[in-house]
Amino acid sequence: MQKIKTIIHKEWAEVFKNRLVLFTVIFLPLVMIALPLGTLAAMNTWSGEFNNVQELGEMQFMGELCIGLTEIECTQIYMLNLFTLMLMILPVIIPVTIAAYSIVGEKTARSLEPLLATPITTIELLTGKMIAAIVPAIGATWLSFAIYLAGARLMLPPRIFVYLVDPMWLLAIFVVSPLLTLLSVATALMISSRVSDPRVAEQLAGMVIMPIILLVLGQSVGFIIINQQIVVLLGVGAAIIDVLLVYLSVRVFQREMILTRWK
Repeated sequence: MQKIKTIIHKEWAEVFKNRLVLFTVIFLPLVMIALPLGTLAAMNTWSGEFNNVQELGEMQFMGELCIGLTEIECTQIYMLNLFTLMLMILPVIIPVTIAAYSIVGEKTARSLEPLLATPITTIELLTGKMIAAIVPAIGATWLSFAIYLAGARLMLPPRIFVYLVDPMWLLAIFVVSPLLTLLSVATALMISSRVSDPRVAEQLAGMVIMPIILLVLGQSVGFIIINQQIVVLLGVGAAIIDVLLVYLSVRVFQREMILTRWK
């Protein structure tokens, strides 16, 4: 356990010197918070004009969510769903920049050989690197969601705010998001152990964000409506893939090959 803690502290001391990592961990969550809160504030300012709109066709795809609600209320719920879904980008993209740099970055800095020469096991090494990438991502996501809730509570009536704390979104943020984080980290570590350029590792590992992007786009254009069933299926799928990817990340990480091939 002490070896794992040492790896975690070492990772944080090194990766947070990278400006891209700092931007992703600090400024990206700020943007993801400012965007929905700013939109809600603008909608409240112009609520009178929204209420004058008579056409309901654009919101019909919301189905039962709009029953008994005004147009502005239905629009707010739609935006809340969209922005909450966008927050799930954070636990995927943040660990990619950390984990992708984790191995190939150490090779570039010539600190990988001494590390692999120590008696630490592969499982201990990868566990430490995974935790070092997972904790900042989950922490940033949960803190962003808490700030988002606090800001939305001040700007929304209770009957609308309750949709934001729906069990579906709590499940998505507090259960599914960590599963997606592990998926992102395991993928990034596998790629990082196979390439020799940190930028290539980040670009390839960044592809894991595409499913969430597609969900956001699908929700934004009304092609799909995120519901509890989709969230549960996403969580179950992520959990199954996590088990497979963690197993593969240990198998593909071959210390001797990494050292000899990257000489």
